[in-house]
Amino acid sequence: MADLKEKWALILGASSGFGGATAKELARSGMHIIGVHLDRKATLPNVEQLVQAIQGGGRQALFFNVNAADPLKRQEVLDQVQPKLCGSTLSVLMHSLAFGTLKPYLSSDPKEQLTKDQMEMTLDVMAHSLVYWVQDLIARKLLGQGSRIFAMTSSGGRRVWPNYGAVSAAKAALESHVRQLAMELAPHGVTANCIRAGVTDTPALRKIPGNEQMMEFAKLRNPHRRLTTPEDVAKVVAVLSNSGADWVTGNVIGTDGGEDIVG
Repeated sequence: MADLKEKWALILGASSGFGGATAKELARSGMHIIGVHLDRKATLPNVEQLVQAIQGGGRQALFFNVNAADPLKRQEVLDQVQPKLCGSTLSVLMHSLAFGTLKPYLSSDPKEQLTKDQMEMTLDVMAHSLVYWVQDLIARKLLGQGSRIFAMTSSGGRRVWPNYGAVSAAKAALESHVRQLAMELAPHGVTANCIRAGVTDTPALRKIPGNEQMMEFAKLRNPHRRLTTPEDVAKVVAVLSNSGADWVTGNVIGTDGGEDIVG
């Protein structure tokens, strides 16, 4: 994709799942990748392999192992990123942060139910952090004409599942934030869309209680009789990152092989 060659993408949640697959796909399309991720020692080899794959294709890879929702870390990352762009803007910002508390709202044991701090943390990381990143990127003039913003949502934003309440609320909030950003960013020439993936076997999904049942049901429901893959999503992000998608903004774009339309 000639449109993307030598341009830069910033991916929040870049080490695995949707973020990792998109980093590879955009790099194959010619983009340089800035990745923000939070990994412990056990999973760092996966990040190193990803960086090597990107660099092996002749692209630059600048990765930061920090909490993307921490305002001080955000400024530290941007302080290092800005000189790399040499006055140009990011072509892609992808928000794929999946870190939240999976607890019921109500429990016979108060210690087992969701707390105020857990609710606020989940929404801050999985939804509100997008707004704060965009605010800082705009202030630094790192987003501009032709820039694309993608935020990963799911059908969980309007459906219920045991222990999924806080994450569901975060997804609904994320979609609302993207609509508002699409309106306010239009004068800057920046688009913002949510990508609603189908059920996908990712590390984040594996943490949800009952995930195996969820995946089996999705296979039966999906017209293609398979799960969505991170690579399916990455290809859609790459296509929408090109110049021909300037008029696509403020949407929740289903990327699920038709899974959501089946009752």
